[in-house]
Amino acid sequence: SNGLVLDKNGNKMSKRLGNAVDPFETIGKYGPDATRWYMLTNAQPWDNLKFDVEGIQEVQRKFFGTLYNTYGFYAIYANIDAFVPGLQPTIPLNERSELDRWILSKLNSLVAYVKECLDDYNPTPAARAIEEFVDAHLSNWYVRLSRKRFWHGTLTTDKQAAYETLHECLVTVAQLASPFAPFFCDWLYRNLTETARLNSVSVSDALKYESVHLSLLVHADSAAIDEELESRMDFAQKISSMVLSIRKKENLRVRQPLRAIRIP
Repeated sequence: SNGLVLDKNGNKMSKRLGNAVDPFETIGKYGPDATRWYMLTNAQPWDNLKFDVEGIQEVQRKFFGTLYNTYGFYAIYANIDAFVPGLQPTIPLNERSELDRWILSKLNSLVAYVKECLDDYNPTPAARAIEEFVDAHLSNWYVRLSRKRFWHGTLTTDKQAAYETLHECLVTVAQLASPFAPFFCDWLYRNLTETARLNSVSVSDALKYESVHLSLLVHADSAAIDEELESRMDFAQKISSMVLSIRKKENLRVRQPLRAIRIP
């Protein structure tokens, strides 16, 4: 790294100027994973970094908090239904809902992109892509639109597909993010795979290890990538975002029905 660490005003940090941040105090308060993630996603290693502890707090909330809550959502309902990955035959991709196929397409596109970045020793766009996937796609879109599927009383085929899809996304994210956040991702991976291992379920290479750092990262499945589906869903997400923005501007509550939406 050739970049300098600057304070939030753009001044070079130094003890002489009194604007230096104690790294051990920062890591002790916010954790090594959040600190590392903030530094990697905020600027390329060879660029100057404007360091602000408020940015670490944002990382804790937006990325780690969102990922933790998404895992918590999965864990609550999986425990209620005693769902164990691999215990039953996996639902084929072509039999899953369009929403499942979309998020798995985005996941495999993410795997390919992150691998390409890391092979090129370019960690910053890789970490940013993981963060966007977790926040914008997995949590705020897939889980939000799939909630009723998890609330169904019995373990239907559709509900099983939702469990398998969300589990695969979480495990793969744990693997992709593990070079940047080794401690949190190892905790996440262990929680997601322990039940299957203890129940002696036949699992894939990505799930059978006791640590994420021993596991084999899955390769991007080109057959699961549907660019046309991703494009259509991206369109729907942008429309939804625009409508919410206009509602906020016009003080229209989200629950208030609209007569029509016109999109030029």
